[in-house]
Amino acid sequence: MFRTHHAVAIAATVALALSGCTGSAVDPPASVTPAPSSSALGVDEVEPTGARKVVASGLDAPWSVILDGDGALVSERDSADILQLRASGALRVVGTVPGVAHGGEGGLLGLALDDQHRLYVYSTGDDGNRIQRFALAGPAGTPRLGRATTILDGLPAQRVHNGGRIAFGPDGMLYASVGDATNRGSAQDLDELSGKILRMTPDGDVPDDNPFDGSLVYSYGHRNVQGLGWAEDGTMFASEFGQDTWDELNIIEPGANYGWPIVEGKGGGKGLTDPVQQWPTDDASPSGLAVLGGTVFIANLQGERIRGVPVADPTTAREYFIGDYGRIRSVLEGPDGSLWFVTNNTDGRGSPREGDDRIVSAQLVGG
Repeated sequence: MFRTHHAVAIAATVALALSGCTGSAVDPPASVTPAPSSSALGVDEVEPTGARKVVASGLDAPWSVILDGDGALVSERDSADILQLRASGALRVVGTVPGVAHGGEGGLLGLALDDQHRLYVYSTGDDGNRIQRFALAGPAGTPRLGRATTILDGLPAQRVHNGGRIAFGPDGMLYASVGDATNRGSAQDLDELSGKILRMTPDGDVPDDNPFDGSLVYSYGHRNVQGLGWAEDGTMFASEFGQDTWDELNIIEPGANYGWPIVEGKGGGKGLTDPVQQWPTDDASPSGLAVLGGTVFIANLQGERIRGVPVADPTTAREYFIGDYGRIRSVLEGPDGSLWFVTNNTDGRGSPREGDDRIVSAQLVGG
């Protein structure tokens, strides 16, 4: 099934990277837009100041984008559709996740693929948030969503603070961010899974080396983490929404307490782990996160920008595209080594522009 109501533009270079052959785009490629260069970069740092191109447009509240061998997969929060972005420029529905309960920030959220090409999905159901695994069946290049296997359910859900990011770490374990679901105190309660980052096997079991015996909890004291990523040396980063004062970038250590709701931002004191960087909430609302080379890239919704944070000195940052694209939900490494970022102006909180929502590619410079 093809999404004929979506308008899509795919550059030939992206099509080549996705499929190894040239495909015709639905619309002509967008014009190349250069970005200004900033000050000198450190060793291994990169920045998205090269040519920019629109990869896809006309999306409906996209939340997560991941690459697979046949293209890219996109989750749409409110429709519960998982789309395949094909090298030809077409978008087709891979499947609709059943039983998704819509409303507020809930719905179809994070996606991840394991090394067996099975798709993991974080979504909101009638009984809370859950993580399900789906086989991707069908001929090569045209996958369809198979039957769901639920590996974790009953996670607290509310109209806001649902977390929702899932990702496989370099250790092969599945990590999931779970928001506090507006129950602030639960973030400090190790018997609750809300306000946490969880770590589990691909089947949803507790790994033997988790920091708390018999528990999926990997770190706690979180309000609403929506970005997870790892540097080449294994350092784990997470971006987190604050309440009214400070949003955060944290380096995640097993068993650490990141302070919410005792403290928002830095200054927690004994037994609490401070963020390595914080920003006023009006300038940030950090969502997706990706580490490319020596740089942590962070998508910002209310701040309408991308931040680049050096892995070598995560107390500093550069800022890109301020106000150029509106709200930015997610970032990832594109198939050609560029930075892809995903706008979120159709999610009910933004001001949609012509072509929204879209995926944009920016070539990286430096490193």
